[in-house]
Amino acid sequence: MPDGTNPRAPVVLKPIGIIHTPYKEPRGTPIQSAMREARDVEATVEVFPEYAAGLKDIDGFSHVMLIYYFHRAREPGLAVIPFLDTEPRGVFSTRSPARPNPIGISVVRLVSVRPEGFLLVKGIDIVDGTPLLDIKPYIPAFDTHAADRTGWLGSKGSLAGSCKDDGRFASGDKS
Repeated sequence: MPDGTNPRAPVVLKPIGIIHTPYKEPRGTPIQSAMREARDVEATVEVFPEYAAGLKDIDGFSHVMLIYYFHRAREPGLAVIPFLDTEPRGVFSTRSPARPNPIGISVVRLVSVRPEGFLLVKGIDIVDGTPLLDIKPYIPAFDTHAADRTGWLGSKGSLAGSCKDDGRFASGDKS
């Protein structure tokens, strides 16, 4: 772990589990957990045994945030053509998985906590086998913000059409 004296020191993260989903490839995976394509899709979050005790009391929350590593993302670029657009945009103004630190966050419904560190969740937008880095409870009073502008998205935020990955950000997928 960095000692705080060098902000450019390497940061090492270790997975605390694996996310098991029906999506075997990035292409066709819903792009956001709140979209209708993902809303009713179930998945299992496996928390490794050495971290399972950390799940105590999580069953009291209806939703959790899964923080994970985009292990299938293409090499990062600082400009990407994001979903819902045809123009290159700065990667930090998008939700592209192809980023300098390929970390994703999804808010999912917590259906149940199973023995031995397994969570059943709904509303999944994550590829099968994705390394889990952390879990946080979703707390509306802390996590919901009214937005008065949405940048380049503008009226595209209505999300007409398909909200599934078209393959543009997966490693080895050249479409």
